Amino acid sequence: MIYGIIGDIHSNYDALTAVINELQLEQVDKILCVGDIIGYAAEPVKCIDLLRELNCISVAGNHDYAVVGKFPLGYFHADARAAVLWTAKQLSDEHISFLENLPLIEELEGITLVHGALNHPEFFDYIITGPDAQLNLDILKTPVCFYGHTHVPLGIFLDKGGNMHIDRGNVFDLNGAEKALINVGSVGQPRDWDLRASCAIYYVEEKMVKIKRVKYNINEAVEKIYSAHLPGINALRLREHII
Repeated sequence: MIYGIIGDIHSNYDALTAVINELQLEQVDKILCVGDIIGYAAEPVKCIDLLRELNCISVAGNHDYAVVGKFPLGYFHADARAAVLWTAKQLSDEHISFLENLPLIEELEGITLVHGALNHPEFFDYIITGPDAQLNLDILKTPVCFYGHTHVPLGIFLDKGGNMHIDRGNVFDLNGAEKALINVGSVGQPRDWDLRASCAIYYVEEKMVKIKRVKYNINEAVEKIYSAHLPGINALRLREHII
């Protein structure tokens, strides 16, 4: 079984289609999503429709829940809040219902999906520090958890001796891990000095995860943001490393 795992698409359809095409070339059996399908960029409807067409299993991100009123807008900075409000006006009742019904956590066979942190997932906390990671490893019920939210790919492992290791590479061998937290990075708005879209491929039998970077037409995505009169910073983030 081979899974493709995506997340933090943020309405960037150009990046999403490039990533999906790449995952199909890799012959993945199923695509999973760790949330934030919408927000920031200009094509939320197309992104939702494509994931539904692919029967993608997805959890909710904070932007997904904010646009349907299930997460407070007060937690967002002004540019993100403006994109949430704009996005809400683009969606049909069917799209709203889809986002409303996304779960916070999804457990498959041997895999957990969450957007931010497993502890109180409704708060959409970040896994940033060692104690954050340890808390989430302690409560993780499956061998591996895929998550997003920071827009930065990362592997955090608990070995069989109980020691935690952090790996910022792009290939993660899970054979020696008791548990693993894998941040798949961002499809639509990477924040790790690499402007290419990011996703993960999980080779279940080999117990290996590969972070895949994919080129896409950034200029096209940028022009769509400007044409939609969304905040300019949302476009600049695609061309420059801006948190």
